[in-house]
Amino acid sequence: MTRLSWTTAGESHGPALIGVLEGLPSGFALSVERIDTELARRQGGYGRGGRMRIEHDRVKVLGGWRAGRTIGAPLALELENRDATIERLPIPDSPRPGHADLSGCQKHLARDPRAVLERASARETAMRVALGAAARQILEHFGVELFAHVVELGGVAAASDAFETAGAERAARRDASQFCGLDPGVEAAWIARVDEAKALGDTLGGVFELRVLGLPPGLGGYARPTERLTARLAGALLSIPAMKALEFGLGFESARRLGSQVHDAIIPADPQARWGRFARATNRSGGLEGGMTTGEPLVVRVAMKPISTLRRGLPTVSFATGEPVESTWQRSDVTSAPAASVVGEAVAALELCSVFLEQFGGDSMEALERAVAAYAAHLRSL
Repeated sequence: MTRLSWTTAGESHGPALIGVLEGLPSGFALSVERIDTELARRQGGYGRGGRMRIEHDRVKVLGGWRAGRTIGAPLALELENRDATIERLPIPDSPRPGHADLSGCQKHLARDPRAVLERASARETAMRVALGAAARQILEHFGVELFAHVVELGGVAAASDAFETAGAERAARRDASQFCGLDPGVEAAWIARVDEAKALGDTLGGVFELRVLGLPPGLGGYARPTERLTARLAGALLSIPAMKALEFGLGFESARRLGSQVHDAIIPADPQARWGRFARATNRSGGLEGGMTTGEPLVVRVAMKPISTLRRGLPTVSFATGEPVESTWQRSDVTSAPAASVVGEAVAALELCSVFLEQFGGDSMEALERAVAAYAAHLRSL
């Protein structure tokens, strides 16, 4: 069994971010340009702050890649930080509400929020996007598509059928959006909400939806709690800074309905279906049953809280005096829900690529391709 593993290192204003991805099969034609494209997507969106005008993320491959292909060794990546000012930045006198500052200082018994916030910063997600861009290329090789789009911003929701309405034009429509959305009719309202929040010195949260198409049934597991793909994906998505809640398929709505209005009837699949003879009449479960994929599209929505750094400041307490003060502000986004959707695709790609390799194994792309083809053939005879 092959299992994908990854780690990142580096601080927000340190010299660089480093990432290592282990478990990729050898012989895969990995596109570095595609990684840079995903990094550029993360930096976009209406309401972003000054940091995005400083950084121009381009990945540098340090190992695990030769002549354009993976070699079966750990893939090591580097992202240079242009704003590498960590040694010159002051140590804040007070912790900022909504951040890891105070809890981190209490954890380490130190009055140094800088030592906490530099690593807790969402800047780290840039490297997760780079690693996820490598993992998703493996999935795409086997016909799996990951697609996230913003469905709500500052309490204003897009049309509920925006994904279906966009159809095959969904990528072009999302690329044309300033919010990574699919409903052009709501863009003006979202811009107004961002402008209003900015004028007030405030911030906005949002909700993004992730859909994954083309997954085979049976990925994940039920025998051990840690095998359940619901838990694994939830953990991955909630590990993104500022994410507060998620739901699969009907989500919370399923608790309000009768069972007959929740569960997905099993029906014969189209004879030309790739993954066997069975399908679902509906997809209320969001493509997951018993901790495993059903072969239907995976659908998950993730809620992001408003960014914690407010221009207007929030009440806090000085470490030195113990007196109430206002939290400090240097710069921040008004909203980064569009960027969060890109990060969501990346962490989901890492988790799904891992479970894909666990299911099919293989040290090389050739072995992996044979295993996937054999699985598809067996499903058709089940």
